[in-house]
Amino acid sequence: MINEIIKKNGITFGVTIGIISALITSTIYAIDLNLFTSWWIGSLSILTYLILGIVLLSKTKKEIKTFFSFKDAFTTYFIAAVIGILIATFFNILLFNFIDPSAKDTLNELMIKFNVEMLQKFGTPASAINEAIAKLKENNPYSTFELLKGSIFSIVFSSIFGLILAAFFKSKPSQE
Repeated sequence: MINEIIKKNGITFGVTIGIISALITSTIYAIDLNLFTSWWIGSLSILTYLILGIVLLSKTKKEIKTFFSFKDAFTTYFIAAVIGILIATFFNILLFNFIDPSAKDTLNELMIKFNVEMLQKFGTPASAINEAIAKLKENNPYSTFELLKGSIFSIVFSSIFGLILAAFFKSKPSQE
């Protein structure tokens, strides 16, 4: 049985993370689609989620007041991450497949251009670049299926991140 504090904080922060993700996506969408390929936006997003994870685990550990096990810390983070990722994914599905389906085509072209520029910077041969372009054109990263597949990757990545944070926030066993 999951502790009520863990459940409450996990759900509350999960919804918060999902809403923040949707707001970040809609802000970028409203300002300039080119920002989706910006490294600093990605870094800022990761930093935001790191801070939210730290606040979540600090708050939960403080509220529990007793032993905060590794399992409890990970469960708290995992609940929040899964809820946040699902909310963000469903928002992206709505935005790119129902509200403005043409945006996903524009984004796909921007991603291809970004990847070509990166490959050229690393001195990749033209034949390999052309092959990469062909693969990118047959893939639609903003389709419902690809967004759902990406959410599974995000959950796995977040789980690894959650394991690391849980190791830092677990209570130290008392020596008696």
